[in-house]
Amino acid sequence: MAEKASTRLRRSINDEKLLIMPGGFSPLAARMAETLGYESFFLAGSQTNAHIYGQPDIGLIGLQEMAAAARNIAAVSSIPVLADSDTGFGNAVSVFHAVETYLRAGAAGLHIEDQEFPKLSGTAAGRRCISTEEAVGKYKAAVAARDALDPDFVICARCDFIGAEGGDFEGAIERCLRYQEAGADLIWLNNVQHKEQVHEAAERIPGAVMPTFGGAPPAPTLEELQEWGVAVAIFPAMTSSVGLQAVWELLNDFKDKGPAAMDERRRQAAAGKWGAANFHDFVYPGGALVRDIEDNFLPADVQRDYGSTFGHYRPPT
Repeated sequence: MAEKASTRLRRSINDEKLLIMPGGFSPLAARMAETLGYESFFLAGSQTNAHIYGQPDIGLIGLQEMAAAARNIAAVSSIPVLADSDTGFGNAVSVFHAVETYLRAGAAGLHIEDQEFPKLSGTAAGRRCISTEEAVGKYKAAVAARDALDPDFVICARCDFIGAEGGDFEGAIERCLRYQEAGADLIWLNNVQHKEQVHEAAERIPGAVMPTFGGAPPAPTLEELQEWGVAVAIFPAMTSSVGLQAVWELLNDFKDKGPAAMDERRRQAAAGKWGAANFHDFVYPGGALVRDIEDNFLPADVQRDYGSTFGHYRPPT
């Protein structure tokens, strides 16, 4: 029997090696990450809001929509998915139900923020956090739901207290210690402003820690994070932000040059260090899967004629 995705994610976050976690919203991006050997993928609520609905990250989409997004990724990739669960979509009762729902959708873990509902983006001003006691109750509820269905499912507690109303680094550390005591498997300390505080957080918070840097450049290097004992380096919008920029540039260029702009992009991609990403390779992994099913299960008189028909793309003979 194949090892569960939750088991693999749990092992990765507790390994001494720094886990690199790209993120975004796309099942295709997760499949690409898996192809390149990444060991996990983060389903970002901010990117799902923006790229699927064109809305800001202010808690507008709900549990079922995010669970469906996690299910879509898990259906086409075996890479473990850590899913964004915002604030758990309510109180401790909602959190308990959210863990059950994400787990059954195929996610390997989820994170829950300690913000008030409705939340704001963890990178935005105006954030407010709930009391430490209420947050601890949420994480305990998440742990109880986890233990009832899959003890390996990863519960990540995200602390957004730095930069929130009344928040500071020391207060955030105190919260993180409480969240770890409540049973969270991974502590995400968000928006750390100074490199030395990233190091300090990794030293002071027991277990697996994922501090994210929000201060002025330069950010800590991967080598520094590894040396400091950070468990995970997460890049929540990695696969979607680069796509946003590429689309913006092409749309502008097309207004100036017309279809020649698309030809130019194709030439650039083909000449690049990694070559062009082949859409068909990632949408049809294994290549002949559809053909194989047709050959094995369709009567001969209704099978398609692939020999004399073609579409936009004709492979070389």
